[in-house]
Amino acid sequence: MQATIKQNVIEMIERLPDDASVEDIMAELYFRQKVGEGLRQLDAGEGIEHEEARRRLAKWLS
Repeated sequence: MQATIKQNVIEMIERLPDDASVEDIMAELYFRQKVGEGLRQLDAGEGIEHEEARRRLAKWLS
């Protein structure tokens, strides 16, 4: 049986250090949500080519 979102979040929190702050938990949730969103986009063929990513990043890094 697949774990629910709630179960996944509880397990994630349990893996964090005991002194994790609410901000730490929120940051981890945000990171996981964004990675999941990106992976879904790639699975749907909505990604961009490597060279296009390089071109876009070059504007930010120069």
